[in-house]
Amino acid sequence: MDQSVLPPLKPIPIKDRVSVLFLEMGRLDVLDGAFVLVDKNGVRTHIPVGGVACLMLEPGTRVSHAAVVLAARVGCLLVWIGEGGVRLYAAGQPGGARADNLLYQARLALDDSCRLKVVRKMYAMRFKEEPPERRSVEQLRGIEGVRVRKTCELLAGQYGVTWNSRKYDQAQWSSGDIPNRCLSSATACLYGITEAAILAAGYAPAIGFIHTGKPQSFVYDIADIFKFETVVPLAFRVAAGRPANPEREVRVGCRDSFRRTRFLDRIIPAIEEVLAAGGLAKPERPRESVAPAIPNKEQMGDAGHRG
Repeated sequence: MDQSVLPPLKPIPIKDRVSVLFLEMGRLDVLDGAFVLVDKNGVRTHIPVGGVACLMLEPGTRVSHAAVVLAARVGCLLVWIGEGGVRLYAAGQPGGARADNLLYQARLALDDSCRLKVVRKMYAMRFKEEPPERRSVEQLRGIEGVRVRKTCELLAGQYGVTWNSRKYDQAQWSSGDIPNRCLSSATACLYGITEAAILAAGYAPAIGFIHTGKPQSFVYDIADIFKFETVVPLAFRVAAGRPANPEREVRVGCRDSFRRTRFLDRIIPAIEEVLAAGGLAKPERPRESVAPAIPNKEQMGDAGHRG
């Protein structure tokens, strides 16, 4: 067949994708041209990888080289997580092929004045009010922590959930109480799609402004802007019903909520808004930039290919 009659390949923008899928107990592979999860009985489950922002790989999952290559090519982030999403161990896509956005982010983080402006913007977006004047990043972090604890107490009371504090044993997932297990599963969903958006936009998950010193510092920064209007109320609502499988109930609830509210539409614009508050001009794209793996003439800016 003449290839010229076929429409050109075009990546699906992050905002138009399914937010997150959880996979367990199977081998992720590419068979007969299809991206599939194969269980122990050889049953194949097809996964439309180009239309998914993030695949969360739980214990019992194995991944082939071909699957990683295809996921990276179409811009689907692979994230290795612990049981129930209690830990995020690693991300399997390195992000954009250009460094201009990453260098812009690093300049903002290294300049104390710019960093404070970015942190103040994050605070304003999260709490819908301007932060107190003449406060350092550390002081704003402390104020934020107090408000977060108070908000959890208020939500617990609203949904009739017994709440002591945010705690869990990473080595003994089942030992945690239901509210904490629900919160861990909910935030894992949020962190997964947030990291996928950060990487697709060409930024670095590790270069944070409020959070520092962790592989997902910037992920936590951006996710925290939306956390208490999205996944935290959902987690307490699920916990109030005391379901037999709270983690699954939370994941399904997050998936449906993200899709219904088109949450992925908001992440990359929010990243651009908070970084713009730093006051530095965004660099121009270098002329010698590496072309994207899948060309996209429209230059949407939030497509999932590496570019």
